[in-house]
Amino acid sequence: MEEELSPEFSINSSFDRNRHIRFLDMMSNLLPSEYQPQEINHLTLAYFTLSSLDILGAFDRVDKEAVARWVLSFQVHPKHQDELSNGEFYGFLGSRSSQFPADINENLRRNSSHLASTYCALAILKIIGHDLSLIDSGSIVRSMRNLQQHDGSYMPIHIGAEADLRFVYCAAAISYMLDDWSGVDKEKAKEYILNCQSYDGGFGLCPGLESHGGATYCALASLRLMGFIEDDLLSKGTSVINIPMLLEWIVQRQTVGGGFQGRLNKPADTCYGFWVGGVLKILGGTKFIDKESLRDSLLTCQSQYGGFSKFPQQLPELYHSYYGFAAFSLLEEPSLNSLCVELGTTNRAAQSP
Repeated sequence: MEEELSPEFSINSSFDRNRHIRFLDMMSNLLPSEYQPQEINHLTLAYFTLSSLDILGAFDRVDKEAVARWVLSFQVHPKHQDELSNGEFYGFLGSRSSQFPADINENLRRNSSHLASTYCALAILKIIGHDLSLIDSGSIVRSMRNLQQHDGSYMPIHIGAEADLRFVYCAAAISYMLDDWSGVDKEKAKEYILNCQSYDGGFGLCPGLESHGGATYCALASLRLMGFIEDDLLSKGTSVINIPMLLEWIVQRQTVGGGFQGRLNKPADTCYGFWVGGVLKILGGTKFIDKESLRDSLLTCQSQYGGFSKFPQQLPELYHSYYGFAAFSLLEEPSLNSLCVELGTTNRAAQSP
């Protein structure tokens, strides 16, 4: 989806809300063929689309009951309660292709529940106003313990995968939305997060890795959701993390062109308007952003078809469109709903049951 457009491609000088809504309407009805390899992430693509409509204040066009039925159809349920201690995770699948039929004894042939898919499922249910007390949340949080590693990190799936800050964040957000932290050893998770802070102040995905804007967001948002840090950290005297070093690193992510980069010596990228901007929002440091330059940079990636691309003069796609909308919400674009930054939804959705 990152083909370059013709030189005649024109950039609007203002945020084009109506065009973005039409783009999302199209995406919600029929995804282009380029998304076929992303079928395994169908639930995540739905999250990007629905959360985008919520940010744009255009959620009246969504059939909430149909969405709820569709999302809930991806939840994996244990056959018996004693299965919750069998080492597997009973959350949500990412797509229909990962939903294998049960055998003749009604036993699961394969359970592919995934932390990221479970986060997206619960976020969607929050967005449409579905009461989360009505779902089998106990199976999710109890079995989620099986994914936490000895160092405090999380794997996304019980059959084995990389363990890093992305999935610590997913576990924290899931627990926050369900208001049940019994699936997280918060002290161990905090220790893991603190070990990911690098010598330059940013956070890597794992201890010892290069600082990264997305990983830094996952670290700060997780600590905020778990209650280890407060809002507006810059006004507080002390913190569990090294704030001066983090602030120095994060403000240097705004490039000469106004956009945010994710790492040193990388070009600006639309999505970091949220990942890096969100960190500064949690820190209470948005005053350090050159907002006009950031806005102008983001608009160079606004497509004439609606949506946003990663870089200028490329076709738009759902991932960068969503984070483009989120970045404009952080910039307080008048037509957009405000964000609960640490949860990745609008404040309206975050406050729903």
